[in-house]
Amino acid sequence: MQVNKRRSTLATMLASAAFIASPAFAQDQASADTPAAAVENDSDDIIVTAQKREENLQNVPISIQALGTRKLDQLNISNFEEYSKLLPSVSFQSLQPGVTTVYMRGVASGGDGNHSGSLPSVGVYLDEQPVTTIGGTLDVHVYDIARIESLAGPQGTLYGASSQAGTIRIITNKPDTSGFSGAIDGEVNTVDKGGVGGKLEGFVNIPLSDSAALRVVGFYERDAGYIDNVAGTRSFIIPPGTNLAPGYTGTINNNAFVKKDFNKNEVYGGRAALKIDLDDNWTVTPTVIYQEQKTNGTFASDPRVGDLKVQRFFPDSRRERFVQAALTIEGKVGNWDVTYAGAYLDRTAHSATDYTDYSEAYDQLYANYVSEDGSFSCSGIAGCFYFNDAAGNTIDPRQFVVASDHFKKMSQEFRVASPQGERFRVVAGLFYQRQSNAIHQDYQVANLAPELSVNGVPGTLWLTQQHRVDKDYAMFGEASYDILPNLTLTAGGRGYIYDNSLIGFFGFGRNPAGPPYNGAASSRTGVAGCFTTTGQTLRDNPGGTLLPATVDGSPCTNLATYASGALKPKSTGGQGATYRFNLTWKPTEDILLYGTWSRGFRPGGINRRADVQPYAADFLTNYELGAKTTLFGGLLRLNGAIYQQEWDKFQFSFLGQNSFTEIHNGPNARIRGVEMDANLSTGGLTLTAAGSYTDAKTTQLLCTFDDPTYQCGGDPANVAAPIGTRLPITPRFKANATARYTVPLGEAKAYIQGLVAHQSSASADIRVAAATSFGRIKASTTANFAVGADFGKFSLEIFAQNAFNERAELTRAQACGNCGQRTTIVYSTPRTIGVRAGAKF
Repeated sequence: MQVNKRRSTLATMLASAAFIASPAFAQDQASADTPAAAVENDSDDIIVTAQKREENLQNVPISIQALGTRKLDQLNISNFEEYSKLLPSVSFQSLQPGVTTVYMRGVASGGDGNHSGSLPSVGVYLDEQPVTTIGGTLDVHVYDIARIESLAGPQGTLYGASSQAGTIRIITNKPDTSGFSGAIDGEVNTVDKGGVGGKLEGFVNIPLSDSAALRVVGFYERDAGYIDNVAGTRSFIIPPGTNLAPGYTGTINNNAFVKKDFNKNEVYGGRAALKIDLDDNWTVTPTVIYQEQKTNGTFASDPRVGDLKVQRFFPDSRRERFVQAALTIEGKVGNWDVTYAGAYLDRTAHSATDYTDYSEAYDQLYANYVSEDGSFSCSGIAGCFYFNDAAGNTIDPRQFVVASDHFKKMSQEFRVASPQGERFRVVAGLFYQRQSNAIHQDYQVANLAPELSVNGVPGTLWLTQQHRVDKDYAMFGEASYDILPNLTLTAGGRGYIYDNSLIGFFGFGRNPAGPPYNGAASSRTGVAGCFTTTGQTLRDNPGGTLLPATVDGSPCTNLATYASGALKPKSTGGQGATYRFNLTWKPTEDILLYGTWSRGFRPGGINRRADVQPYAADFLTNYELGAKTTLFGGLLRLNGAIYQQEWDKFQFSFLGQNSFTEIHNGPNARIRGVEMDANLSTGGLTLTAAGSYTDAKTTQLLCTFDDPTYQCGGDPANVAAPIGTRLPITPRFKANATARYTVPLGEAKAYIQGLVAHQSSASADIRVAAATSFGRIKASTTANFAVGADFGKFSLEIFAQNAFNERAELTRAQACGNCGQRTTIVYSTPRTIGVRAGAKF
């Protein structure tokens, strides 16, 4: 009922906007009186706030790309995957919409994105507020957006933790008191070998008075499915003489779940912002955004089965909802600018995942298992893990994972800035954020005996029930001094403190009545490791009394610190400083040259496995030379940068014992690269191009175990990756080019445009054995085309995305990590042909 009410409200809002709207893609200018708005004039100048000040993009001495309103709408961009194609420094891993991990400039070790893993290395901001979370980048629906800024390289001074490799900023269009406006845009499309999808979007800007305005945005998008869940079987090892549960033969099928185009995605939500000018100097802007996303099926396919086909044995689904309330206060004290930015983000994700591939892999892994001391032998996962029902019969060992994450994030920033026109300029501020995650993962096996289940949760083989908190405190500042009218020195620093903690339960159950004492598997985790009233674990004190669970829903606590009869979270913290120095020279008005030394960091944290030590912060140092030029009277804009980065003791995630994610500090790495972008406008023709070259390599051995000496015990068998191994995920080359030609057609303006994006191949994992097992992420080239016309009040466009139907690979993965089993591949959406229409009033 609640979902239907939300859709009804959204539909009413969009229908209302149809009578008072103007198409978003016809907006060539954002409101000039809006401080954070992107201003795109006839020469395509864009005003950005990357350095916490309003500046022309060409005057910002860092490597930055900005996609303005006009560009975003012309290219029909609505999500992260689409705009990341235009950002050559950005790469990512994606399992499905809403589950994406972002990287910049090759700063990637792989294995990230786990809810108890490392914090991201790339910060994401929505307006002034950080929305970076561990469980994947917040995939904000892109509509009525002023611009997207991509800041490459460490942003550790102004943006701090988790902006180690760069920052992506999504800046919304703000309410405008100057006039009433609105837009409605609709689209219908069809996917090759798939179904029909579409979207409906609209906004309305309502001046409430000379000093107040309201802007409301609503959207609904339904993406068609294109992956088929086809019929298949799996057979598990059944030793001779085994008693099977009724109805189980050792072979199972997925006939009940066979379906065409089963990977559907639905996104809907809205945004509202109120701007109030208290007087000539002070403005208050409260904003709220709500977005819900529902996916069914899996977005990965199995090449062994066929093109865009997979075999799943349980229904997969994911539902994510986030709400963010934000408040920005801007004003002046004397001639200094003062800004307060605060926000509260609440993000929940619920998922159900078929884990049959995992069971199949472990069935083969334990095909002929003998313990090290020879005292125990078994065959197959069911026999080794005691997968029995209450009567002792062997049962179907398939697993089904029901999971949820509940992220909460509160951030506050206060800063001041001296007058921009002065010879000596300062930006300084204070920052605080607290983010938490309530983690739930329930690995279910149908008909599992109660004594083999997690205590108090029948049918649950494994349970993770934990609470994580990450806190950051910082004070920052940057000062710029014009040594000469065309020569500026900038120095900045950020002092930080971080405090991260984790508490709760993970693992199997424990049967006190008799063997197998430790549930359906290992004694190294689970209830056997829970704390008793003496401070000992139940494993060491079998007759002891368990302390009460610290996290609701868990049987007890095995991840904590015991002190004075009580349990408190395991925690780690640190403090330090990052710096940035920049020298900028403008030999002419149209040429800017700069050199930068900058340093970024990512906080350390707690491993969710109790017997693994915390991991420390890692650091990235950047040396960069760049140029920004405007040539031929403004017709051509050509920018470029060359850099070298040193990544010290990078955090490295991998599946350890029991396929449990562990994070350790790995060796050092060196990254060299070049970035360039160009824009040419002449008459009705606009050409843009951007590209990057990234050479990212390890400079020490990466071992198969945690070795702070990086010598791997002198044994080549212990080397996971030799010196000089390329870092994963990031392609060596990435480039894109767009062309748009506009001609008058009576009173209308007709246009044709094209976009080509290319990236070279990349490794899917840093470890050589795992990379070989996964296979390389293949090179790909995709092309989008569109033809349309703007009739003033109305517009119409026909488009083709991925026109040549390229199978562009986004991610390669295996359910059980590097287990040599089925590698599934996530592709970009196949060829999509559609029609867009818009109206403005």
